[in-house]
Amino acid sequence: MTDHKINTRWIIVAFVIFLVALFRLVPHAFGLTGLFNFSPLGGIALFGAAYFSKKYMAFLVPFLALWMSNLLIDNLFFSMYYDGFAWFANWEIYLSFALIVVLGTVLLKKITPARLLVTSLSSSVLFFIVSNFFVWMSGTMYAKTFAGLVTCFVAAIPFFWNTLAGDLFYVSLLFGVFEWVKKQHPSLVLKTA
Repeated sequence: MTDHKINTRWIIVAFVIFLVALFRLVPHAFGLTGLFNFSPLGGIALFGAAYFSKKYMAFLVPFLALWMSNLLIDNLFFSMYYDGFAWFANWEIYLSFALIVVLGTVLLKKITPARLLVTSLSSSVLFFIVSNFFVWMSGTMYAKTFAGLVTCFVAAIPFFWNTLAGDLFYVSLLFGVFEWVKKQHPSLVLKTA
């Protein structure tokens, strides 16, 4: 494959990731509280993991998109919670995100609808467990006991449904559209040896 083909594919995948990451702002910008957690995070993590041939790019590009969208969200919509400009907040989200990228690199070596479904569902559960574990561990809302942890997870279940729906929607959209575009433009297909 020529460098031009690789660069074209890289640019398209990166552009899509950054563009879709901006959809995180929609619920905040328009006051759509019912869509909180209906986010493209799982989708862009898995999309990068599946379509970047260099695995460091599978981490780097989605992480930059996540960080840039967080800069906007934290400083435009949640600035009242920070003293000054928030450069890097909610590190547990980044940890969850990294684990989802790893999950995608392991499970999406071959892309099929069944693998996408299993990986998308797994990423939703992974995000739920990691993010809510840190809510329990670092917060003051729940007792630092097993019962407090269970209470935290139970209280988070209503938020899980939007995470699950968002992951399924954005995974379907990103992978479906890109696979369709690859059929229209075969030069975007990476040939494996």
